[in-house]
Amino acid sequence: MDYHPFVIPFCVGTIFLFGTLFFFYIKWIRNLSENQKKTVRKNILSLRTIKAIGEAVRECMLHRNVFKANLLLGYMHMSIAFGWILLIVVGKIETTYYNKFLNEPWMAIFFRYFEDTTHTFAGKYLFNFVMDFLLLFVLSGLLLAFIKRFYTKIVGMRRRTKHSIYDRITLAALWCIFPLRFLAESITAGIRNNGGFFTQALGNALTFLPLQDLELIFWWAYSISLCLFFIGMPFTRYMHIFTEFLLVFLRKWGVTEEKNKSGYTSIELNSCSRCGVCIDICPLNTALDIRDIQSIYFIKDARYNRVVNEITDNCLMCDRCVNICPVGVESTKIREIFRKKNHFENKNYYDFIDEKSVEKNVDVIYFAGCMSHLTPNKIESMKKIFRAANQTFWFMDEDKTICCGRPLLQQGFQKQSSILRDKNTELIEKSGAKLLVASCPICYQSFTKEYNLKIEILHHTQYIDRLITNNIIQLKKSDLNIVYHDPCELGRSCGIYEEPRRIIRTIGNLLSPQNDKEKSICCGYNLGNTVLELDQQMQIRNNSLKNLTKTNPDIIATACPMCKRAFSHGKKDTIQDIAELVANDI
Repeated sequence: MDYHPFVIPFCVGTIFLFGTLFFFYIKWIRNLSENQKKTVRKNILSLRTIKAIGEAVRECMLHRNVFKANLLLGYMHMSIAFGWILLIVVGKIETTYYNKFLNEPWMAIFFRYFEDTTHTFAGKYLFNFVMDFLLLFVLSGLLLAFIKRFYTKIVGMRRRTKHSIYDRITLAALWCIFPLRFLAESITAGIRNNGGFFTQALGNALTFLPLQDLELIFWWAYSISLCLFFIGMPFTRYMHIFTEFLLVFLRKWGVTEEKNKSGYTSIELNSCSRCGVCIDICPLNTALDIRDIQSIYFIKDARYNRVVNEITDNCLMCDRCVNICPVGVESTKIREIFRKKNHFENKNYYDFIDEKSVEKNVDVIYFAGCMSHLTPNKIESMKKIFRAANQTFWFMDEDKTICCGRPLLQQGFQKQSSILRDKNTELIEKSGAKLLVASCPICYQSFTKEYNLKIEILHHTQYIDRLITNNIIQLKKSDLNIVYHDPCELGRSCGIYEEPRRIIRTIGNLLSPQNDKEKSICCGYNLGNTVLELDQQMQIRNNSLKNLTKTNPDIIATACPMCKRAFSHGKKDTIQDIAELVANDI
């Protein structure tokens, strides 16, 4: 048996790590909701599992999404994660080649010290070269990470992530692992001449030192650094290395966040690598220089159960962070969970809705939304479009205006939001209509994702696009140059990008700003944030307008009443909703 006491720290750390992982995994899976467990049981033996394996390799090892966001950052993460896995896998193949498959569990990690074999070509050249190349690969990523820590601009980031003291200790251990391995293997190579192109070169250069005395010191140091990193992993940001795999599988099986905290929420919180890409793209950072409330810090505090309202509530809920997150953590939904409140419990609070009359035998239910009543031109435009299409409609929220419930849900009033949804659902079902058209993206998202309606639901841009496509209405193209602003909840949250653009191309010339579609900048007047002052909202609005006006458009078009209202205050004469553009052209 090949053994030396210096392997003990590594073994202790490994046992602790996997024991802790087993404990957390069992706890999280047991805390999944019954609906989430049912979803797992339904899909675990399907093709989704095979797809999950492929995605786990692409995202957890190769870090494809990080590459998309930032090339150098992607290389840094991939070289360390994938390079380390390859070192273990190729090391296991090497030890099997020389010894036997069931060798000591530490053998592949410390093989150069225990190597005592007759070299073949494969052993002397192939394995040594591959293992040294992989070590160099990992060290290159580690060097980039070290430089990034002190000079973030090298990877295109403006802000450096703030880490806890425990993260820093674990990070220091990680930074030591591979340099210590390199030194340990190089010293052994200098003594036994068993290194590759990288380690042997350093070993030969160090022969003037007392290598026999230094050898065990560095192997001990390498083992201890592994131990410290493994012990720190489950309680620091580095837990994501293992938790991401579980998240990928659960997500592929169809599990999503629900209204209450569950084991899946804990898995998402522990999957955040705190890479920091969400800091630079947050409008609160770019426009207001607020850089301590972004998703990375909210998730960290939520993971350790120390969330405060200042961080939870100070968010536009615009989903820019969710869109760019390499792991896809649903931080906006998690914020809604942590915002949960239980004020005004009176179930009769919305009884006025029961007094509303319901119009039946109509083609369409039209739901303008609370904010649309602040932009009446859009409502009048939609009425004109319905009449032009010869479709009867019931303006559901015209009289005794009612809310879809989403703004309450965003602020954590889940019970009150649920009451509203139930009452609205009852009215919609009584109508018997087959189609509901919503003008507010907030309402559209609520009807599609939070209700369980049995009728078709369209945003008014989808509805108008369908009318044009089916030649129900005809428009005349002009020479107007129009730039389109993607509302957060219509674009990033619901994926509606092309329908508004097709409409604009029918009316005039579509211009593309630097940041559009998934990268669109929030207008600042989002209902998700109740903390910002008006002047702060205006600064965010101005930042978004700056992006749109660089194209020198004749008209700035949008499809959200909040966005129109925000932009109208800053550039009154050139802001129109798409419905207004269409109504003026009919």
